Amino acid sequence: MTVTISRLFNSYADAEVAVKNLEAAGVRHGDISILASNADEWYREDGTRAKPSTFPDRDLDRKDDRAEAAGAGAGMGAIAGGTVGALTGLGIMAIPGVGPIVAAGWLTATLAGAAAGGATGGILGALSQAGVSKEEADVYAESLRRGGAVVSARVKDADAARLQALMDSSAIRVSDRAAKYREGGWQNFDPGAAPYTADQVRKERSLYR
Repeated sequence: MTVTISRLFNSYADAEVAVKNLEAAGVRHGDISILASNADEWYREDGTRAKPSTFPDRDLDRKDDRAEAAGAGAGMGAIAGGTVGALTGLGIMAIPGVGPIVAAGWLTATLAGAAAGGATGGILGALSQAGVSKEEADVYAESLRRGGAVVSARVKDADAARLQALMDSSAIRVSDRAAKYREGGWQNFDPGAAPYTADQVRKERSLYR
């Protein structure tokens, strides 16, 4: 039996750690998906990055046809880069209430609906597909809006507890983050809210260093 596990991270760099740990633990590349804010344009349209990244393009294996189809169907830009032409997994899309994100993996098909304006329930529906509980989905979505990242993996039920513990080593404690947001007056994710700017994202991340 397969289950989906997801964790929330402060940034793409932190999410990379989780991805590499999952791969080292034997999770197939095609079973890993990542969503990350691109508000500060760390990932550029020409495929370059603002700072070095070790995230493996192979996590989508270039064989995940669902990712390719979602990219084409949603107008999601396949990013040119690397040494072998266009990447089929990484692409930039704009999500209502979140802003620009970089998405890769099996979850991109669901994100295509969110980018199109809610065909699958928007970002909250996509997070539900990623195994995020209804109670936590608002916090995940708000964190993406504020510069965060999400890693999701489809794993065997027998391996779930071990792999969740592995992801927790670099993940955010969601209840703590929700409390911090609410201290500032936040209540729930608002898909009509203005996305964070690059300066706002940098300021937000500095709170959690």
